Amino acid sequence: MSYFNVRVYGLLINEDSEVLLSDEFAVERYFTKFPGGGVEFGEGLIDALKREFIEECNAEIEVLRHFYTTDFYEKSSFNDSQVLSIYYLVKPVKPLQLNFKCKVFDFDEGTSQCFRWKKITELTEDDVTFRTDKITVRLLKDEFKK
Repeated sequence: MSYFNVRVYGLLINEDSEVLLSDEFAVERYFTKFPGGGVEFGEGLIDALKREFIEECNAEIEVLRHFYTTDFYEKSSFNDSQVLSIYYLVKPVKPLQLNFKCKVFDFDEGTSQCFRWKKITELTEDDVTFRTDKITVRLLKDEFKK
């Protein structure tokens, strides 16, 4: 049976015009995406995004505004669901307390996720894994030029 898989992601940009990326290993594959994840049943989008940032980044965020919602069919890379992804511009309530990495997939021992900053001017679609994120990269770069 097919179903919808609603995902919500945060575009967190720092004062150096860098966006936060999440490198992960799950379901036997490596991938890079923006921080965020699945919306749970009975949960709103903003609440889900705030929960995901607490779970992934141990950080409280403020949602600034909606950025992009996928408007095309996208099959999940992990199951038979149809993915609907929603992106928001966000900012941290307090400075992030993460061990930022410089290299891709530079996991600390016993972990399968790490975070790094990437200058928006240097960001390319190849820096992220999934089609929806690649489109978001393009839109983010376009908006950042303005």
